[in-house]
Amino acid sequence: MHHNFLFDLDQTLLDFHASEYKALGIVLRANGLMFSDDIYRAFQAYNKSLWLELEKGTISRTELFTKRFQDVFSRCGGDPAGLDPLKVNDDFIRTMSVNGVLMDGALEFVKRVKENIQDARIYIASNGVTINAKGRIASTGLDRYIDDLFISEDLGVTKPDAAFFDLCLDRIGEPRSSCIMIGDSLTSDMLGAKNASLDSVWFMPSGNIEEAMAAYDINEYASSFDELYEILKKWSSL
Repeated sequence: MHHNFLFDLDQTLLDFHASEYKALGIVLRANGLMFSDDIYRAFQAYNKSLWLELEKGTISRTELFTKRFQDVFSRCGGDPAGLDPLKVNDDFIRTMSVNGVLMDGALEFVKRVKENIQDARIYIASNGVTINAKGRIASTGLDRYIDDLFISEDLGVTKPDAAFFDLCLDRIGEPRSSCIMIGDSLTSDMLGAKNASLDSVWFMPSGNIEEAMAAYDINEYASSFDELYEILKKWSSL
């Protein structure tokens, strides 16, 4: 039996915001629209709210992609009348996919896990778009250490639904007790682990940590890759 580490991708191993900022600027300017830090912050906030709605099942992926660019068009000046929000969204995703940015120390961390924790397997368990995730992973060299990818677009279900993790476990083919979820999001990663009865580590926590730990049945939390490595090493020895 292996030690199966399921990692969220964005803000856990990859710096999603750095890639997002760069890609959004490239795509908007290519379409004759303005881009600024204020526009990015507005896009980021609205996009986050839409992903939360997707996690709840109240909107579809197509609605999310359409709405986020309809909103940003309204903030950018120029003439967006001839622009198709879904086409611009596709361009944005493709641009992001070749502009992956690692979290500081992430590559060294996953290499350390693979080399020093016996029978370690590293999986990505992420809500998102497959081409975006795969492209950013490959562009950073992270793909050399990944055993498999579980992306919501491929699986047809999103975290925190327990069905997402059931599909992951089917592919892994080993007991639930051999798996642990690591991620930054309470509403997708930690709630998903709770729904699926998986052990969990909350990475880069913020806010009322003790309250969140209790509410989401979180086993551990870590504020650095060094702390996370020690937690995973200890967990794998139990």
